[in-house]
Amino acid sequence: MNKTPLQTLTVKDGDTREEHLRPLDFSLIRRLWTLTRPHRGRRNLLIVLVVLRSLQITFLVALIPAILRGPVARQSIGGIIGGALLLLLFAAFTQATFFFRMRLGLQLGESIVHDLRNSIFEHLQRLSMDYYNHTKLGRIISRITPDTEAIRAGVQDVFFVSMVMIGQMATATLYMLYYDRFLFLVVLALAPVLYIINQKFRIKLSTATRDVQESFSRITSTLAESVGGIRVTQGYVRQDVNARMFHALITDHSHYNMAVSRTSGAFMPLLDLNNQFFIIAILLLGGWRAMRGATDIEDIVGFILMTGQFFTPVMVLGRLYTQAMSAMAGAERVFRLLDTKPTIVDHPNAIDIPPIRGHIAFRNVSFAYEPDRPVLQNINFIAEPGRTVALVGQTGSGKSSIINLLAKFHLPTSGVITIDGFDMRRIRTDSLHRRMGIVLQQNFIFNGTIMSNIRLGRPDATDAEVIAAAETIGCRDLLENLPKGFDTYVGERGGNLALGQRQLVCFARAVLANPQLLFLDEATSSVDALSEQRIQQALEILLRRRTSFVVAHRISTIRNADLVLVMENGRIIERGTHYSLLDQNGVYTQLYRRYQSIQ
Repeated sequence: MNKTPLQTLTVKDGDTREEHLRPLDFSLIRRLWTLTRPHRGRRNLLIVLVVLRSLQITFLVALIPAILRGPVARQSIGGIIGGALLLLLFAAFTQATFFFRMRLGLQLGESIVHDLRNSIFEHLQRLSMDYYNHTKLGRIISRITPDTEAIRAGVQDVFFVSMVMIGQMATATLYMLYYDRFLFLVVLALAPVLYIINQKFRIKLSTATRDVQESFSRITSTLAESVGGIRVTQGYVRQDVNARMFHALITDHSHYNMAVSRTSGAFMPLLDLNNQFFIIAILLLGGWRAMRGATDIEDIVGFILMTGQFFTPVMVLGRLYTQAMSAMAGAERVFRLLDTKPTIVDHPNAIDIPPIRGHIAFRNVSFAYEPDRPVLQNINFIAEPGRTVALVGQTGSGKSSIINLLAKFHLPTSGVITIDGFDMRRIRTDSLHRRMGIVLQQNFIFNGTIMSNIRLGRPDATDAEVIAAAETIGCRDLLENLPKGFDTYVGERGGNLALGQRQLVCFARAVLANPQLLFLDEATSSVDALSEQRIQQALEILLRRRTSFVVAHRISTIRNADLVLVMENGRIIERGTHYSLLDQNGVYTQLYRRYQSIQ
């Protein structure tokens, strides 16, 4: 039998089949309950209102047989009017309680979702790069949107409404015992029928609900990917192909939703039919007992009314069960994310590195993104303070992986990297990042203005300092000539700027940060020749007296490097200066001639 997409996914995520099919997980419920602790005042008041509400509903119904037994039996018009007014006043009180219970429930649900989304976002900022290498954007988005919304429904609706319903059932049980114990035993004898129905449908609902949420996660993932790659989609005329793929996903999602609907559609009518049988049985037996004088008509009326108060919660709880499954599935996924540990965690004795001189050493360093698939093998070199190291080689040779290790985005699989003699593993990550600057080939431009994007390099910088940083790399006039100058809105991912302009903004960001270590990963490959001329002199100023690592295809950048490392299949195969490597007439010479012919 072929696996469904969900089955394959859950195996990948490490879920067992038993975990996937479990109904209500009380460990998850306890953990959800801990989310209410910061709001314990509101939560405790809500619990009081929940208990009061469950008592009010049954007491309101109990007033009816009391009025029948009293004023109606005595044929007292005044007593009947008084009883009606009492019912009216108590009903108003009950509705007021209901209003505040709903209001507090909605406020508590919003507060929990607010805190949870903040926790998810903060946790995502701390996760290591390998998590993002293996997790699609859509899956991350689904944790913070539909999954947290499912948790909101679970807390503000399922949990507290269930408390009201359970309290109502308990109070109705006491009233039924008071009215007629024999009839209550009949209800008790029929209870196993409810249990059998619940057992039959709970696993089906649990599985179907999780299927729906996993399917929705695949939809959000595909949607995010499609929107992000819309230029490629249109450029390669993939619209119809992508549309067919998305249609298949939403069809799959529709099937899962229909499975939930079919299961719920069978579950609820069965509960309702079972309740009707109970009422019919009680009416027959109660009527028979009243005819024999074993009980009063008023008690039979009260018992039947309380039967409604007992079985109505059964129906409500049946409807809430689907929501509870959705909340459990959402909580599983959210807590699985929150429990994901960063793979790069500072050593307990890690230190804040002092001002960096810039002596970098790689000793027998190997690294692999995936086990048994090394991308760097036995790398050894030393970068002297204030010198520039250029990394050259074919795509996939390991150049960017060295930058990733230097930036401590990943840790080496084996070997040691030292900075000024300090083992990188013993340096606090934040301390290192504050002293380094990095410019990538595809730098990220955040929503906002050019000014705010450059200021990311140093948030406390003044406007004059930001402008001075742009002037240093010779692009002040280019940026000031934009429609609103430095206050020009860049759009999502810098969409309102040309590719070269985005790179210049990122260069200005690095200049403003004034880093002691500088990493340039093909940072000038997207800059046109005219722009490169304008920034080449600024780059020389930026690189001066800083230990810098440059992954570059531009000959001008490579030529001025103090050390050139030639990479191939994760190894250093040649090293030296630009001119000494040309004299060797080896791999570097071939690469150099190729770059030269292209440029």
